[in-house]
Formats: sequence, structure tokens, C-alpha cells
Amino acid sequence: MKIKPMLPSLKEKKRYISFEIVSKEKFSADETAEAVNSSVLELLGTLETGKAGILFLKDKFQNNAGVVKTGHRYVDKVRTALALIKNIDNRDVVFRTRIVSGTLKKAINKFNEIKRTER
Repeated sequence: MKIKPMLPSLKEKKRYISFEIVSKEKFSADETAEAVNSSVLELLGTLETGKAGILFLKDKFQNNAGVVKTGHRYVDKVRTALALIKNIDNRDVVFRTRIVSGTLKKAINKFNEIKRTER
């Protein structure tokens, strides 16, 4: 017996949150991922974090900017958790959420456009 694929209307809709870290120092993807995961876990708890489906995209992290993938119902909660990160490895930081998008390509492109216009 073959299993039928899940209908698109039943799949969880995803959102991509582009962020940047304001700090004088550079951080690695692993340090940042650990800070993001611990902050989300602390704010939402284990059950909500699992439901939110948080995924830190390490391959998209460069120059203290990156992307986090989450479910569409948890965008505000994840943004709040990111804003609550005040230090990474005892070094002061400020997390700024820049763009929330439904596709990864748009999230990266819009973020790059904003950075170009700010210079």
C-alpha cells in the first residue's frame, strides 16, 4: 500500500526571518545558532519551540547577518525571542530583525537591498 502525499493545504506554512547582529565583534554561525536556540527555548518552552519548527540556516549566515526559518503562526514569538538576546558568549549584542518573508530568496534579496540603501 502506497502512502499518499500530504496535501499542500495541510502543510505548515513557513516564514523566513532575516536578522543582523549589531556588535563590534564578529560571531560564528555556531555561536549565533546556540544563542538563538537557547533564547527561543527559554521564551517559548520545549513544546512551543517544537511546534514553531525553528531552524537556523547556518549556510546563510555571514557578516553577523543570517536567516531563521519558522512556522507562520510563531513569527511574532520568534522575533520577540531574537530581540531578547543581549549577549553571545558574554559579549554585548543587539539583534535586529529586518525582513520577514515567505520565501528564502526574497528574504535574502530584500535584506541586501536594505543594507545597500543604508550605506
